[in-house]
Amino acid sequence: MTTGKQSYSHPSLLSDGVGVRCFRRFCRKGYAVFSSLHREVRIGVLTVGMLSSVNIPKAQAMQVSTHPDDEGDGNEKELAEVSVAGTMAPLTALQSARIVAVITRQQIEASAAQSVNDLLKSAVGVDVRQRGGFGIQTDISINGCTFDQITILLNGVNISSPHTGHLAADFPVTLSDIERIEILEGAASRVYGASAFGGAINVVTKRLTPNPSREGGGSWRVVKGGEDSSQAKRPQFSCDAGVQGGSYMTFGGDARIALTARQPLPSLAGGVGGGSAGSAGASFSASYLRSNGATTNSDFQKGNAYFQGYYDAPDFSIDLQAGYSQKGYGANTFYSAAYPNQYECNRRLIVSLGAETKGRVRLKPEVYWNRLYDNFELIRDQRTGENFHRSDAYGARVTASIQWAAGRTAVGAEVREEGIYSTALGQPLHDPQRHKVPGEELYYTRHDNRTNLSFNAEHNILLPHFTASIGVLGNYNTRFDSHLRFYPGLDLAYTPSSHWRIYASYNKGFRLPTFTDLYYKSPTHEGNQGMRAEESHSFQVGLKHQTQGPKFHVQSTVKAFYHRGTNLIDWVMYSADDVFHSANFDLDNMGVQAHVTFGYFPSASYANGHGWICSLAYAFIHQHRRDAAAVYKSNYAMEYLRHKLVVRLDHPIWSHLTASWNFRWQDRMGDYILYENAQSTGRLVPYSPYATLDLKVRWTARRYEVWAEATNLTNRTYYDLGNIPQPGIVVMGGVRLHL
Repeated sequence: MTTGKQSYSHPSLLSDGVGVRCFRRFCRKGYAVFSSLHREVRIGVLTVGMLSSVNIPKAQAMQVSTHPDDEGDGNEKELAEVSVAGTMAPLTALQSARIVAVITRQQIEASAAQSVNDLLKSAVGVDVRQRGGFGIQTDISINGCTFDQITILLNGVNISSPHTGHLAADFPVTLSDIERIEILEGAASRVYGASAFGGAINVVTKRLTPNPSREGGGSWRVVKGGEDSSQAKRPQFSCDAGVQGGSYMTFGGDARIALTARQPLPSLAGGVGGGSAGSAGASFSASYLRSNGATTNSDFQKGNAYFQGYYDAPDFSIDLQAGYSQKGYGANTFYSAAYPNQYECNRRLIVSLGAETKGRVRLKPEVYWNRLYDNFELIRDQRTGENFHRSDAYGARVTASIQWAAGRTAVGAEVREEGIYSTALGQPLHDPQRHKVPGEELYYTRHDNRTNLSFNAEHNILLPHFTASIGVLGNYNTRFDSHLRFYPGLDLAYTPSSHWRIYASYNKGFRLPTFTDLYYKSPTHEGNQGMRAEESHSFQVGLKHQTQGPKFHVQSTVKAFYHRGTNLIDWVMYSADDVFHSANFDLDNMGVQAHVTFGYFPSASYANGHGWICSLAYAFIHQHRRDAAAVYKSNYAMEYLRHKLVVRLDHPIWSHLTASWNFRWQDRMGDYILYENAQSTGRLVPYSPYATLDLKVRWTARRYEVWAEATNLTNRTYYDLGNIPQPGIVVMGGVRLHL
């Protein structure tokens, strides 16, 4: 391990901020310094180049003290590291063989986005289809898949809804809660199980810990070299709050508080290591936002509340999170343009508790529960076509991993129960079995449930320049399977030098039909209880390269994918006068992506943390159907993005004033049926390509931030979904305080 030369890591590119010590060269020899430390560390030259090429099923921020008075080598800096593993066993970014696109905290703060869904528009491999502004009614998909074919995670916990993927992205967190967003492209069922058919999106929240390595922003405290180390053991408190407002009578606010403490703790291992520092912390956030809506029938009100707590001892750690979200909104043509005045109200509760032991053998148990209440009105403020639903997903999983001479091996098991009570979805209930709808003089008249059992195992081979991860998932579902089904995967990565990385992977994925796919019935839609589970064979190859100098940084990525899908589920019409039916068919997605980032940091930029960063990304997708059934109109699966181009520029203006520009051009395949005055014309209209330009300007100081932003600066009228014009220019502004 070469440790003689350190490099400065710029906060706009790295997730650790100012003052992180990073090493430019590395090796995995037994005599290497980092190997002898028996802990994970950050290799600075790979932080940007490799963080985006890892799969993180559950990211755990392990902030470590950097105070020189701590035990150990006085010259040693224990560096902040994120446990990243595309596998069940934890692997570092250097070792992982999967690729993940990462939206960093700096990008989140600089972007002109009002929600997680808005943020995902900047990811070139993600398709975000909105029915209104502000991310209220959004479908999210990856690499030509549909919104039902991805797994949504919050700090690694599956919060996907078995009711419908339309509601899967209702996150109970605000942008100020989020540390980063990780986007895994390609099937990942061997790690995540059901629904990871086309990929996964993991939202990782901030966590205040004693002596974090990040300075500024108000939510993070740094113990500097001149401070008394005893201060690190005092409780630390942070608070930040913001208000915002703008076009269409939009206004709202949010606040976040966090408390943490670090105290000497006894070790559980027979007193060995007694007196080591342990810590505990908690944070709570709440937010509210309302608007008249930027388009017809798109007004909304929404609120979130989120709690996160942890206890970190020398031998184990415990994590708890709980979130609640509620929103009501005008659901413009949600399921059909024949009913433009629809309305929806959702309430969602998420709770999870997990623990992890430390050492060479790691045991990770976890339990979770997600509940969603949904009230859908086909005609707003009328009982006609009104539905009530209550869906639950709860489960437990445990993973055990061991590090030994041949690599890292892990085994795991999970049981997940999914159920729904509804006035429209499921099998009929007899009177004694019916449950009352909360707040209504009605009863749920239908019900369905299923149990999913999964077992997975994998082994990771770690060599100096090569990583291989091979694993398999065995899955049994009480409703769809008569036997155990197996979903294998193999990931390979070769790193010939610190500048190059080559990877290849194969993974088999699957997805169970939602309760909406099976049972939904309306004047325009008809579900199918005979739906089969989707399956896919996903192949990926890619190449990454980066160079880094004193003032310049260049990183580029090229990759290609092929997803062979069997029994894909979509809502289709077979003739012009037909209704939409949920149906299975065979469909392949294939495509390429290219991404390049340029960074220039003149010497003056280092003082205030600003530099010039420009990124360009392009994606191309092609589809091929392998069955002969003629389809008049596809509602989702075949309305994919053929082309998507994203260009982003972040640059300083003056002093603490910065600007972020985001240009997006995309061309969607498929057609929509043109409606006039809520009546079908019977005419198919192709989607037209369009471009949007967003700008955010902000002034950042130690204790406050003032910002203004405008989305769709060119006031372009465009369509993500047929018959629903998207908002023109929207102007917002706000202020944020850090205490």
